[in-house]
Amino acid sequence: MSSTPQQQRVAPAPSAPEENRLYTIGELASEFDVTTRTIRFYESKGLIAPARRGVARSYSRRDRARLKLILRGKNLGFSLEAIAEYLKLYDADPAHIAQTQMLLGGVERAIEDLQAKRADLDRTLKELKDIRAQCIEHLKKGGGPLGCE
Repeated sequence: MSSTPQQQRVAPAPSAPEENRLYTIGELASEFDVTTRTIRFYESKGLIAPARRGVARSYSRRDRARLKLILRGKNLGFSLEAIAEYLKLYDADPAHIAQTQMLLGGVERAIEDLQAKRADLDRTLKELKDIRAQCIEHLKKGGGPLGCE
């Protein structure tokens, strides 16, 4: 019976943070599955700037959102320099037009790069499969000199 009041006091989900909620470095590291050292590295690069209370860092909702953007950008293969530029545009352009244009350009370049890599992989796979077929055929025939054909 005492569990009913406790069930009504459920904390908000991390995906919907309260407006003024502050996070510790450990909470963010746990939420985004990164080390505290990673977060401090991004801080040292000026990508996030938590408030300090003595030696403790307090991360705002804005810092959390910026960290999420940083990690997403890194996951997609963007450089820290490109991510920093993206974040500067985010702060400078309330309508996010320049930021969106920059993101679109980066995404299009990444797609082109991945398509080129895919074509290279397809060519390499075809060549390896051809070599495999030659080896199998050679073994079926009982050996002999195997040269490049």
